[in-house]
Amino acid sequence: MSQVFRSTRVLTAQGLAPAALVVEGERIAAVSDWSGVWSAAPSGAILRDFGNAVLLPGLVDSHVHINEPGRTEWEGFSTATQAAASGGVTTLVDMPLNCVPETTSVEALEAKRSAAGSKAWVDWAAWGGVVRGNADSLPALTAAGVPGFKCFLIHSGIDGFAWVDEPELRLALAHLKGTGLPLLAHAEVVGPVNDATDALNAAGADWHKYSTYLASRPDAAEVEAIALLIRLAEEFTTPIHIVHLASARALPILTAARTRGVPITVETCVQYLWFAGEEIPDGATEYKCAPPIRSKENREALWTALDEGLIDMVTTDHSPCPPAMKRREEGRWDLAWGGIASLGLALPVMTTALARRGVDLNAAMERIAAWMAAATARLAGLSGKKGTLVPGADADFVVYDPDAAWIVSAEHLHFRHKLSPYLGAKLQGRVLETWMRGEQIFAADEFIGNPRGRELVRR
Repeated sequence: MSQVFRSTRVLTAQGLAPAALVVEGERIAAVSDWSGVWSAAPSGAILRDFGNAVLLPGLVDSHVHINEPGRTEWEGFSTATQAAASGGVTTLVDMPLNCVPETTSVEALEAKRSAAGSKAWVDWAAWGGVVRGNADSLPALTAAGVPGFKCFLIHSGIDGFAWVDEPELRLALAHLKGTGLPLLAHAEVVGPVNDATDALNAAGADWHKYSTYLASRPDAAEVEAIALLIRLAEEFTTPIHIVHLASARALPILTAARTRGVPITVETCVQYLWFAGEEIPDGATEYKCAPPIRSKENREALWTALDEGLIDMVTTDHSPCPPAMKRREEGRWDLAWGGIASLGLALPVMTTALARRGVDLNAAMERIAAWMAAATARLAGLSGKKGTLVPGADADFVVYDPDAAWIVSAEHLHFRHKLSPYLGAKLQGRVLETWMRGEQIFAADEFIGNPRGRELVRR
């Protein structure tokens, strides 16, 4: 079936411009001139005119915790992928922990595939996991099609996903060398965190205060971890990816490494670009994440690094849990689960943030697509297939009103548990429709048809 989708504002390779997407089956066949494509459309083609709405490539969120199998009461494929579709995200890449079993073997990957079944509303892939003692499992996971691997350099919060030290990293990198697959790392080391926490407890610090939690995860934990990862990436000439960078104090060593050509990439998350530590209320544990949200000054430095290309991409690190695990009644940061629920909100949050920073609409849309679609697709080995509106790519796109003003309430949240620090936020930009592989999956705040998401296997 041929379809033509037209708008005065399509994000083409040349930027935001009048254009039409000619779609044959599941893929984009051409990106054509806006004015003449109607008369030249294939015979019998379905013609759709979106007027002045913006057409963006479907976003790719390469850092989410779907939590299924094993902890579906935390999230699950159905609700996570619906939340994604509602926010214009057409591809998710699932982290290998918080599910049971953790995705550290082919058997666990097959369990995840079985659990996903026909529940996914968007396409998805699964990172493999690197934990203590599983280095010999990495070749089989590579052959099974994972796009890369994730590890922690500090306790992950999940006992079954054990953090690794330098010797274990070396074993993993020896297996990954030459494959082209990235090693993703939660870049905090345990020493500075333990030292800071012990000192706070010895001083009788109040764990209801956000300042106490922030002091317990010092910048040094990130800086030391990233210095180690840079050294290993350089030695093994193997790509390493820093997930959820929070500390701007690591930027100088990352700049130096990139100048030397070290194969290291960096993401930050929406929460580090939107919130600031000074503004977080004491006891408001829905804001807890690790690394923590730091100061306004730190936030500004992250924005500068993103604008200058040192930070490559923006993800959500959507990491939900049952509300009781946030311990809101007690309000103790040391007891609460660390993870922010945000899937489906990233596009309007980033649109609003860029507008506040004085970035014009055309530039904002181009940057968002670069940071949250093209770069994340590249990390997951999906360049040319996802995250772009070019011939040959999957016909994944978002119909977006960048000017719509609204206030986030629970009814807008499609993930399982409606607890999020974004509740009450005044945002600019609403997703009107989401299309995946040439089919509409979300429109007018409703999900269309049945789940049609597929696993994307790297070959």
